[in-house]
This record gives sequence, C-alpha cells and structure tokens, in this order.
Amino acid sequence: MNILIWHVHGSWTRAFVQGPHRYLLPALPDRGPDGLGRGRTFTWPASVTELSPMLLRDAPVDLVVLQRPHEAALAECWLGGRRPGRDLPAVYVEHNTPDGHVPLTRHPCADRDDLRGVTLVHVTHFNQLFWDSGTAPTTVVEHGVVDPGHLYTGELDRAAVVVNDPVPRGRATGTDLLPALSRAAPLDVFGLRTEGLAAYLGLSGDRLHRAELPQARLHAEMARRRLYLHPVRWTSLGLSLLEAMHLGMPVVGLATTEAVEAVPEGAGVLSTRPDVLARAARTYLREPGAAAEDGARARRAALERYGLGRFLNDWERLLAEVTR
Repeated sequence: MNILIWHVHGSWTRAFVQGPHRYLLPALPDRGPDGLGRGRTFTWPASVTELSPMLLRDAPVDLVVLQRPHEAALAECWLGGRRPGRDLPAVYVEHNTPDGHVPLTRHPCADRDDLRGVTLVHVTHFNQLFWDSGTAPTTVVEHGVVDPGHLYTGELDRAAVVVNDPVPRGRATGTDLLPALSRAAPLDVFGLRTEGLAAYLGLSGDRLHRAELPQARLHAEMARRRLYLHPVRWTSLGLSLLEAMHLGMPVVGLATTEAVEAVPEGAGVLSTRPDVLARAARTYLREPGAAAEDGARARRAALERYGLGRFLNDWERLLAEVTR
C-alpha cells in the first residue's frame, strides 16, 4: 500500500513508518512544516520516500493520513484533485488535546461533509473523551514506541524533564511547578527552544540545566538521570514519557490526562499534589535501588501496552477496514 503522510510529529511518525507499506512524505526545498520529508536524527526505513508536490500529482496513492486541518485541501491540490475520504481512503490522526473551552471544543473533523468518509483516529482514549467529534466516525489507536533499549543507569542524582517551548506553553507543561520541584531534585531539561528558562524561573544553574540534543543522544542522556519528571498539566500523552519508561526510568508526574493510564502502580508516583511529587523525587534520589526496580517495572509495562508490535498490528487492522 502507498500511504501519503506528512512528517508532523517525529517520534510518532518514526513508529508509524516501521510498518509493511511504502510511505510517501511530501518534501519542499525549505523543509518547512508542509514539506519536512524524512527524519534527520534517526535512520528511517528505505520504504519512506520523499516526493515533491509535482511528483505527488501522478503518484499512486492508496491511503492518505491527515494530521492537521489544512491537509485535506493540500492533499486534494497536490494529488491532482483527488479528495481524501471520497476519491481516496483517508484517516485523520489527532495527536493533541483540545484547546480553549475544553468541554465544548469541536474537532475540525466534526460534521464536515467534505470529510464524511474520513475516520478520526485518536492516539489516546483521553483525546477521544474530550474532543466533541460530532458525527465523525472515531476510534483509538494508542501510541507505540520504537524501543530504545533498557539503557537506564540512574547514575546522576538529577531528574530528567523533556519539554519543548516551556516558557510560552507555561502552565500547560507545568513550567510554573519546576522551581519548587527543583528543590527536591536538580532538573535537567531537554527539548527545543528552552533558552532563558532558568532566568525565567529564577533558578541557578546547579538547580536547572538545559540541553538541546539530537534524539540519537537524548535517550542515553535521559537514562543517566535517576528519574523522569512529568509535570505536564494538559496534553494527550507525551511520547517522551513512554520513551522514558522504555528506557527503564521511574516516573514522577502529575496524575492528569492519559498519564494515569500509562503509568501503573509500582512504575513510579503520580499525584495531583506537587508536594507528593517532590517527596517521591527525594526518595528516588536517596534510594537508587528502589528507583531501578520501579524503572524496570515501568519498562515492562511500556513494552506490553505501548510496544511497537501492538501499535503496528492495531494500525494494520484499521487500515484494512478503511481501504476495503
């Protein structure tokens, strides 16, 4: 099967293209959001092919994977008038939780005649619960992660945090909670556009370090930290959390969103109380053996529920349904 898909979310796309199909990724000269092409920080399968919009016009496409509201019109234009959901089977993958007035937020696919034949695929049950999808047919295919291996050493008495844009995203990512939590465990913040975070929070360098690393190095560096801290208030389910669990890291995080489903008892500590999270972080720093044991349980749980095999099998079943 030839599948047209934009490279929108790197870790998710990397897992998706491990399947048995040929994946057509739009590529533009500027490598902008609509033409990012193949990933650069990890080796992707040879089945992932970059195509310019000109070449897509006559390309054999069996299925379109949409991920952003404007992609339906973009696909119709670049595919020479072939419309996703009508002329071609299509699914729309929703990676994010709704913004704004959350209980009443309508999904872009809700009740749209032009997308009537498009199945809306949520990556978490939390997403499905909170989006108002109208009459759009919906399903859930939970995340899957390419296993980085059990790399955990926990040799550094620090906590790893992975977040992009922590200053503008603020309360959504729990950035405001970091000063108090840094008093329990020094923090190493990994992610994009983290410049000025320490100054913004008023933290000294020893309490908060930041680094932007290519993903090939990120996992090994995360695994050297004693624990993974997930202070996110509002998100679908950060793939960095699942990657940390695959690495064998114990999790300390807010008991919000899909995290309460992803982190079982014995794999870490989840709570809506920051003081409980701080106490858990101190315990892991003081008891490295307990941290390693909980991290090992986290890895087993992640492999069982969010392993790549289960993810690809679920997608194969769904693709068979929408293309028959």
